[in-house]
Amino acid sequence: MVPLAVAGVLSVAAVWFVWSSYGGKFGALLLIGLLLGVALFHSRFGFTSAWRQLIAVGNGSGLRAHTLLLGTAATLIALIAGTGSGLFGSTPKITASPVGLALFTGAALFAVGMQLGGACASGTLFAVGSGQSAIVLTLGGFIGGSVLYTWAYPVFTGWPQVSGFLLADHVGWWGSWAVTIAVLAVVALITRAVQARRNPPPVGAVPTARGFARVFRGSWPLLTGAVVLGVLAAAVVLVSGGTWGVTFAFALWGAKLLQLVGLHPETWEFWRSSGNAKALAGPVWTDKTSLTDIGIILGAAVASAAAGAWKIHSGIPWRTAAAAVLGGVLMGVGARLSGGCNIGAYLAGISTGNLHGWLWGVFALLGTWVGLKLRPLFGLANPAPTDSIC
Repeated sequence: MVPLAVAGVLSVAAVWFVWSSYGGKFGALLLIGLLLGVALFHSRFGFTSAWRQLIAVGNGSGLRAHTLLLGTAATLIALIAGTGSGLFGSTPKITASPVGLALFTGAALFAVGMQLGGACASGTLFAVGSGQSAIVLTLGGFIGGSVLYTWAYPVFTGWPQVSGFLLADHVGWWGSWAVTIAVLAVVALITRAVQARRNPPPVGAVPTARGFARVFRGSWPLLTGAVVLGVLAAAVVLVSGGTWGVTFAFALWGAKLLQLVGLHPETWEFWRSSGNAKALAGPVWTDKTSLTDIGIILGAAVASAAAGAWKIHSGIPWRTAAAAVLGGVLMGVGARLSGGCNIGAYLAGISTGNLHGWLWGVFALLGTWVGLKLRPLFGLANPAPTDSIC
């Protein structure tokens, strides 16, 4: 009961403080983050494991859950953006992201990092919230890699790229929605064909409660989690006007930590641009990404504690620890280089009809293949066709 009481008090206090100090918009974003944390934990919604299972043994059930998540978010975002709807005075602003070498390289690096670190961006947050000690190392590496990118920002600029492509700019929001849903349906059918051909082991079942108690103490069906997460991703757009993201906050937190110890990241080129400088000068409680990230950690802590699953794990093997830190660093650099992560680039991109998101997913799959080749070097297992579950 102690973890639940602590997590519950912290969550209520944080929402009250932000709402009363900075306004309803920021309080609502923190609340959405809490709900995201609950949904991520209870559905154990995986991006890292889904891609690993698909590449290693051909099990596409996780990727099919992605298509439902993406389709749900795409439907609601099309409705929001197509009607110009928004809360707290916000209006949806969806723009095309550039396509080029930085995107391809960054997405692949991020995917390698996912497989070594054991979690994606959103997975890192909810795993930390639920007490998984090894993932704290991944988060530390994630922040470190993000800081490394911002420090070396001039090295990462000027790479070849072309202007992005947003479907809505050419066929309108409902045309964009129709094309996106059609392509997602094709992806789902392809994964079924691959799975039928390779006959992979099934995904292991997660212990769960039954009946109404399952809402609070058990695991949710993966497809239920996909729908809930899609709705919440759209809620971020409705409240803030922008899409859900995760990783910019890690760069921001790292820069603020450096300031606390007397260093001056504000002099770096990355933090001298107007938007970034404003974020660094302001409190984290007014940064959209920080609010949802903090909310995910707290929400996952509440959910795992209520389920009796919150526990700090000790005795991490050194190779696992090294993989966690290295994976986090690669994800930190890769996310900033590619303009986002599995949430800010992949989910947000595909659900808004942005070509950038689809290409990010393709190169992330290539990076996943490389990551699977590297995992055994750190004592990490991959699914095998002879396994009873994957």
